[in-house]
Amino acid sequence: MSDRHNIQVSVRTQFLPDQSDGENGRYVFAYTITIRNSGTLTAQLISRHWIITDGNGRVQEVKGLGVVGNQPLLKPGESFEYTSGCVLDTPVGTMGGSYQMVADDGSPFEAEIPEFVLAMPRTLH
Repeated sequence: MSDRHNIQVSVRTQFLPDQSDGENGRYVFAYTITIRNSGTLTAQLISRHWIITDGNGRVQEVKGLGVVGNQPLLKPGESFEYTSGCVLDTPVGTMGGSYQMVADDGSPFEAEIPEFVLAMPRTLH
């Protein structure tokens, strides 16, 4: 990745007990993502590609345009934050993937979403 294309992705997660139902294998998590353009070119987020793995090793791939209905345009130094959710069949899982971006010079590039853990409290030791 060059200095021109430098997108930083940070994540905060939260287990949502009021929406979860462990007896029926439904574990709901919220995640808040901050996407920061640390590069020198303005860039637009076009689409996303998630790889979601539950505690049983079952993998789901999710692809789609934008994030929460937006295709944010980020000038150098700007950031965009959004919150979304994920439902797992297990109390622990992981998410990661990439955002497909286009810089204002027309060059496409990918911004990695580092893998992060979704975990119901008191399930990891």
